[in-house]
Amino acid sequence: MGRRRPREASRARAARGRAPELIAAAAQCACLLEVMAPKPGNVSRGRDLPGLTYRDLVLSALAIGRALREARRRRVGRLILDGVRETRRLVRTNTNLGMVLLMAPLARAAALPGRGSLRERLRRVLENLNRQDARDAYRAIRIAEPGGLGRVDEQDVMRAPTGTLLECMALAAERDAIAREYDTGFATVFEIALPLLLRARERHLPLPFAVAETFLALLACRPDTLIARKRGDDAARRVSRGAASVLKAGGPASPEGRRRLARFDRRLRSARPPLNPGATADLVATALFVWFLETGPPRDAPIRPSRSRRRGSGRARS
Repeated sequence: MGRRRPREASRARAARGRAPELIAAAAQCACLLEVMAPKPGNVSRGRDLPGLTYRDLVLSALAIGRALREARRRRVGRLILDGVRETRRLVRTNTNLGMVLLMAPLARAAALPGRGSLRERLRRVLENLNRQDARDAYRAIRIAEPGGLGRVDEQDVMRAPTGTLLECMALAAERDAIAREYDTGFATVFEIALPLLLRARERHLPLPFAVAETFLALLACRPDTLIARKRGDDAARRVSRGAASVLKAGGPASPEGRRRLARFDRRLRSARPPLNPGATADLVATALFVWFLETGPPRDAPIRPSRSRRRGSGRARS
């Protein structure tokens, strides 16, 4: 029997479902690359924020991989809850709730056997979400304690949900970028963020600059919902205009763009409290995750974590 063609082999692997170790490695590489990129207003190497450090996010990348390794055996809500619990074992603040919420259904879609593209499989996963998924996700949100949530009349996270996780997300889609992805079948990730990232790579931008440019382009076209929730819609629109001005100057690919990027970053950090476009960063990390699930990490991505799980390795060093 002859060898399968590459496309046929890829389809055969998809039909069997991705191996748990590959899903975990893709998630960890995506989170590591996201935090290494010089994204304005966000944590990166040498640029911490009050109460949130580069070390916290590196440890959180390890945690998310551990949780998503179980994507074949556990439902989406449980993956979300386990991801937040694993993170809290290593860090004491909310570092990655948005990423966990976004990556859990994608990991489940990649892990399960079946035909179709990753996005087609994702749609089936989202349609099969139930009330237990909502209860587990709500519990994870309460553990993570994200800032600026406020209270709502219907399906508030401080009360037990009465609908499925997809139904609950649909109610928040207008005000929250992560909820909007559930409601739209991850339209921003698949139709905007991932194409932006791939186009940047086609221009041979180094990966950190490609990630930063994707972040800026996404932020320029869509105000960040985390900033809007904490500081108001006007502040979120001003930040989007700032991102657009950096891109107009050439973005990370040009010397002038990098100078403007540095000034923009200082302006966001000097605000009190800092203006952190965290929801946009979560979307970019998820686009990286999708890319790595479909093609594997590129050569200049962070080194894949070891598959070994040594006993006792779940605690951070003091």
